[in-house]
Amino acid sequence: MVLPVLLAVGFLVGLGTAVVIGVQSPAEAPALAADRPAPAPPPTEPTCAGASLEQRAGQVLIVGLPGVLAPGDRLVAEVREVGVGGVFLTKANVENEWQVRELVRGLRGGARHGLLVVTDEEPGRVSSFGALLGRTSSARTLAARGDPADVRRFARDLGQSLAELGIDANLAPVVDVDDGPARGVIGDRSFSRDPERAAEYGLAFSAGLAAAGVLPTAKHFPGHGRSDVDSHWRLGVVDASLDELEASDLLPFAAQINAGVPLVMVGHVAYTALDPDLPASLAPPAYALLRRMGFDGVAITDSTGMGAVHRTWDFPSSAVMAVAAGADAVLATDGNHARAMRDALVEAVETGRVDADRLDEAAARVLALKGEDPMPVVCRGAEGPPVFGRGRRPEH
Repeated sequence: MVLPVLLAVGFLVGLGTAVVIGVQSPAEAPALAADRPAPAPPPTEPTCAGASLEQRAGQVLIVGLPGVLAPGDRLVAEVREVGVGGVFLTKANVENEWQVRELVRGLRGGARHGLLVVTDEEPGRVSSFGALLGRTSSARTLAARGDPADVRRFARDLGQSLAELGIDANLAPVVDVDDGPARGVIGDRSFSRDPERAAEYGLAFSAGLAAAGVLPTAKHFPGHGRSDVDSHWRLGVVDASLDELEASDLLPFAAQINAGVPLVMVGHVAYTALDPDLPASLAPPAYALLRRMGFDGVAITDSTGMGAVHRTWDFPSSAVMAVAAGADAVLATDGNHARAMRDALVEAVETGRVDADRLDEAAARVLALKGEDPMPVVCRGAEGPPVFGRGRRPEH
C-alpha cells in the first residue's frame, strides 16, 4: 500500500492543499507480509492407496480344494497366490483330526488378508466331517423328536467340534420350507413344511453354532422348497408370486435376518417373480430383495460348479455375473478355477461390466466377516458381522 499513498500525497500537494498525514513509528507499523511467518498449510485428508485390483477381486472368492490333505499341496500354493478370501473344506479334505488342523493352520499361515475357512455340515445326509464326528439325524427328524432347545444344544455341540478343527463358518442351517419326500432335493434337510416352525428351529440351529463361535449361514434364499429340480444338475423355475413367497418361503429368512445371521446363501433356482431366466444367485432382483429385507451381512452364492449355473456359464462368467448382481462371495468347489475367476473380475471392472464400488463393497464385507480391517485393502470401512441373537444392526 506504500505506492498508492505516495501518489495520493503528491496529487494533493500539487493542488496546493495542506494535508496532515499521521505517520506511525516503526514499532507501531504493521509487519510487512514478507516479515510475517507463513501461515500453516491447511490439514490434508489422509490418502489411502488400497490393495491392487487383483487382491480386491480375490477376496470375494471362496474356493474348494479337491483332494487336498496337506498345506504343501500345489493347489494350496495356487490359491494363496491368487489371494482368495476363503477356502471351502469338504469330505475330500478330511483324513483325521490332526491332519485337518494342520491343513487349516497351513492355509491360514500364507493368507495376506486373513482367510475364512468354511464347511458344509448339516444335520443328516449333507456332511463334510461325518467320518470324524459321526452320523447325525436329519433336520426333519431333529425337529420331530425334540424342541428348539434340543436343536440349539445339538448345533452348539456340532459348532464346538467344528471350531476345534479350525472352521470359521458353516453353510447351515437349511431354512427352506419343504414337506416333500425325505430324499428329495431338500426333503429331510428342511426342519418343517410350516414356515413358522421352520423359522423357529432354524433360529435354534443358528444360535447353537453362534454360541460355539462358528458363523451360521441361512440357505437357500429365497427358498428352494418349491422346486423339485435338483440344482446340482439343472435349473429349476418356481412360478410363485412375491406375495406367495413372502407368506411362506421368506419367513424363515426374515427371522434369521432379524436375529443377525451373518451369511445368507443365495440358491440356484429361478423365480418368475424375480427373474425367470436367471438363477437367483445371478439375478440382481434376488439380491435387491435380500437387502430390502434388512440383510447387511455377506451374501454368498451356492457353488457355481453346480449344473444349474455351470451348464450355461463357466466359472469366470458366473463369478462376474454374481458380483455384478449383488453377491459378496462367490463359492466354487474347485480352486483350480480361482485364478481365471479373479482375472475375469479384474477385467470386468476395467471394462466397466462390474462397477469398482460394487467389487469393493463385496470385498469389504468379506474382510469384515473375517475380522479384518477393510480400509487398507479397499479404502472403505465396513462393520463386522452381526452378532446372532442381538438383532439386526441399526440402519445408518
